[in-house]
Amino acid sequence: MSFDHLAALPADPMLTLMQRAKADSGARKIDLGVGVYQNAEGRTPVFDSVKQAEFALWQTQSTKAYVGAAGDVDYVERLAEHALGGSAGLAGIQTIGGTGALRLAGELLARGLPERRIWIGLPTWTNHEPLLRAAGLRIAHRDLNDPTRGTLRHEALLDALREARAGDAFLLQASSHNPTGFDPDPALWQAFADVAVARRLVPLVDLAYQGLGSGWREDVEPIAPLLERVPQLLIAYSCDKNFGLYRERVGALYYRGASGEETARLREHLVAIARVSYSMPSDHGAAIVRTILADPRLRSVWRDELAAARDRVASIRATLAQRGRIGAVDLASLAAGRGLFAQLPLSAPTIQRLQAEHSVYLAPSGRMNLAGLNEHNLERFLTALDAAQRRSAA
Repeated sequence: MSFDHLAALPADPMLTLMQRAKADSGARKIDLGVGVYQNAEGRTPVFDSVKQAEFALWQTQSTKAYVGAAGDVDYVERLAEHALGGSAGLAGIQTIGGTGALRLAGELLARGLPERRIWIGLPTWTNHEPLLRAAGLRIAHRDLNDPTRGTLRHEALLDALREARAGDAFLLQASSHNPTGFDPDPALWQAFADVAVARRLVPLVDLAYQGLGSGWREDVEPIAPLLERVPQLLIAYSCDKNFGLYRERVGALYYRGASGEETARLREHLVAIARVSYSMPSDHGAAIVRTILADPRLRSVWRDELAAARDRVASIRATLAQRGRIGAVDLASLAAGRGLFAQLPLSAPTIQRLQAEHSVYLAPSGRMNLAGLNEHNLERFLTALDAAQRRSAA
């Protein structure tokens, strides 16, 4: 059997960046690329609450049998209660990270209506479009960039949805927008709910950073109009970031149909899709989250750790914003953002110079992970940012 017919694929820019940063063992390296939380020492720590939960599991867990295609039901229900404030008619299944939840949601949407489009505002996470397209959906874009303000014009997506066909879906990030940090304001969330109801559209909410933006409850308040009013709804949830469980790949897909019967039918299809994709989700990460959420003491420890991570990132953002303009980049605009990410308007030569001449790694789009900065490297980053821009302009 031959695979000669398979064409070579272009390298994934983020995976390539991760490999280059990992291979750089120099003391000057500043890794602002991969989207994981790092502490003030530049490490992605294991939360103490996670270690305690793992110890409790080691002592009490009595089996490693399969959890079933829908995963750990207790985990899914507890997460809905604590993260979303109750079910709101939502049902859910465990997934392999938030990415797995998005892929299942995409395949479900494609099954329901083969010609269905999903509307996406750009810029967005680099993997959103490829994984939803691979799931069988047709992609419709709207450019949200607002060069006059240096933020995003989320109204552009809303304008497009007023012309969408019944049954179309649209993607929204609940908080801490990746890659920019700029979220829709509350009035826009109300408007998204209005248009979803009026035109019978299906929102797909990517909820990947709860607790790392403005606060645990604050980061889900914006989607309340969708939860309260929109009949058909999908929420892709990730615990990888807010529990620090990146390599455990812990997620869930919450869903709601227009009726109880339809919701039950959605579950049948989601379980069937999961069964032929990966059969069963892994247990360990979900068991950690379930253990933490079920124990008031552990839950308190975890919430304090999450708050400390959020506050550190917010402090870095505020410090950068206070520096104002560095070359052509106005860092003051970062003050309007939330969460791990900011996207700097840098040219490709400047980004290349930052990497080659200063060992500063950030995405080709200019997206930077603020958690990669700390009191030891922040000044060096600002100096490199200025120098790389000057050299590129010369």
